Amino acid sequence: MDVVLRAEGLRKRYRGVLAVDGIDLEVQAGARVALLGPNGAGKTTTLMMLLGVITPDEGWVEILGHRLPRGRTAALAEVGFAAGYLPLAERMRVREFLRMYGQLYGIAEPGPLIDSALERFGIGRLATAMGTELSSGQRTLVGIVKATLHRPRLLVLDEPTASLDPDVAQRVRVGLRALCDEDNISLLVTSHNMLEVERLCERVVFMSAGCIVADGTPDAVAARFGRDDLEAVFLHLADEGRTAAGAQETDRA
Repeated sequence: MDVVLRAEGLRKRYRGVLAVDGIDLEVQAGARVALLGPNGAGKTTTLMMLLGVITPDEGWVEILGHRLPRGRTAALAEVGFAAGYLPLAERMRVREFLRMYGQLYGIAEPGPLIDSALERFGIGRLATAMGTELSSGQRTLVGIVKATLHRPRLLVLDEPTASLDPDVAQRVRVGLRALCDEDNISLLVTSHNMLEVERLCERVVFMSAGCIVADGTPDAVAARFGRDDLEAVFLHLADEGRTAAGAQETDRA
């Protein structure tokens, strides 16, 4: 199976603190992978290094054979990225906004793809809405549509359904699974919703204190920690992190 994303030996320090400590990661073509961990685990820094936004102090990242940072432009042409915190144009209608991005992606006639993508995620009615008229959840959905418009080889989503109602989040999960299966798209997602991860992803990678501490199927990772599900694993690692942070404060005192 082809490797879409490969990273080896990623390390990053901030003001002398080791935020990411020697991460190795591979994502295969068509795989749905979750990068998980409590706050402070290093997953956001890792995600930003994987996208070439942050340069690692050590190690390297390769996307579809393109080594970052030199090959970042060519690599990101095959990558889609969406996050709830990314802004949308407020003074454009949704269709106009998506058409602009479709043309930037090099799609000659993006109209049919826009219609199909909006319907896939159940928001066709928003096509004529202005950015100022969208709720936080609707902005998130439009962002996901934008990220999938050019049928990327790798789709990276940071907390994709955090602001969505449960029924809408379920519709997004169904749409993402179908999209990945139909076009063999690889998915890398971060989320604090462990139930969502269990429903969407076939593989989970847990981080703690800047390191990968578990990598496998949701059931295998839960069993690795002697827990019933991923939520229990998450809570266990978060508790460990708080205990370690408290011990460090005591040592400094």
